[in-house]
Amino acid sequence: MDHHMIRTIMHMAMALLSFFISKFSVLPSLLFRIMIWTKRLKMGVKVKYLNNEGYQFSYFTRGEPGSRPSVLMLHGFSLNKDMWLNTIEVFPKDLHLVCLDLPGHGGTARLLGESYTAVAQAKRIYQFVQCAGLNHKPFHLVGMSMGGMVAGVYAALYPAHISSLALLCPAGVRYLTDSEFFAQLRELIFSKGSVENAIIPVTEEQMENFIKLCLYHPIFLKIQLLKGYLEDRTSHKSVFVKCFLDLTSGQSKYSLHENMRKIRAPTQIIWGKDDKVFDSSGAAVLAAAIPKSQVHWLEKCGHFITLERPRTSAKLLLEFYKSVCDSTEQKKVA
Repeated sequence: MDHHMIRTIMHMAMALLSFFISKFSVLPSLLFRIMIWTKRLKMGVKVKYLNNEGYQFSYFTRGEPGSRPSVLMLHGFSLNKDMWLNTIEVFPKDLHLVCLDLPGHGGTARLLGESYTAVAQAKRIYQFVQCAGLNHKPFHLVGMSMGGMVAGVYAALYPAHISSLALLCPAGVRYLTDSEFFAQLRELIFSKGSVENAIIPVTEEQMENFIKLCLYHPIFLKIQLLKGYLEDRTSHKSVFVKCFLDLTSGQSKYSLHENMRKIRAPTQIIWGKDDKVFDSSGAAVLAAAIPKSQVHWLEKCGHFITLERPRTSAKLLLEFYKSVCDSTEQKKVA
């Protein structure tokens, strides 16, 4: 093959690559869905639906209940169960996992008339736990961001269900100062700007600004993945806005803070030191209030822990889970 032909092929390849990159930010949906489908196959998870009293829950599961506690995982605001796919990659295949779409998210019912306060969501999780049979023995509960807030409230309301708890940068803690995200929201409210667009970014500029708040080091691949995880936002904007307003209402905003002293289960707290959505000082607040707790701060990590530190956070989660299980087994032997 002569040099001219090689140069032509290289130019064509570069042109195709440039076209792909330019279009991927506009049309990520199909590629992202293919990636998620592939990851689900690789992880060996099964997507299931559970209907109870006219309400539908969507979740995926792997493994079967055994001698060790099952693991129930709750995602963050406007995300869904698939955000855990990278995390569970290091978990043993025989560990019973359940990753649930929270109310108003993913394939779970989206109802505008529903309350989405932390307590109301915890009660919906209780409904799911009862119907799915997870209440037969205590389980390990994991939650990130909004899911962490709901998980903490659940552990306080239903302590008999929880063997141990892991909270990743949870919402619902009272701070002395606003985070950068909430400071921007406050400025928008003061200037009578569109708070909805800050919560649910619509334009490319709004999305880029939001991503900068969520990630410590926004690189192309992480940006595109986060856009993919957030692709439901625009089409279901009204439900997400309702959910956000309910969560941040006076009734719900500090629900985790108000309930943290009721948490009795061994608790792991993981937080990115450079979190601009919920300040990492919340970790110390929770640790001081929860008797059996341990804290892990992740260096050079923002709010989206499962995207920026998937393997590190997964290993921490698994090590904590194993340590609690081993401790429980030793007590039984003694």
